[in-house]
Amino acid sequence: MDLGHAAGRCAELGNTTRLSIFRLLVKAGKNGLPVGQIQSSLGIPGSTLTHHLQRLVRVGLV
Repeated sequence: MDLGHAAGRCAELGNTTRLSIFRLLVKAGKNGLPVGQIQSSLGIPGSTLTHHLQRLVRVGLV
């Protein structure tokens, strides 16, 4: 992984909501979690969760 790519990933995890989502998914392991469970665990609207998941997907963390 090049330095720029690593920096992009770190930048996305600099947001507390995205970091919380990432932590939940890492703890869940290979099977992941249903979106509704992530949403209820964090208490955020579905549209907000979608936005943050898209950002994590874009940099290859999800």
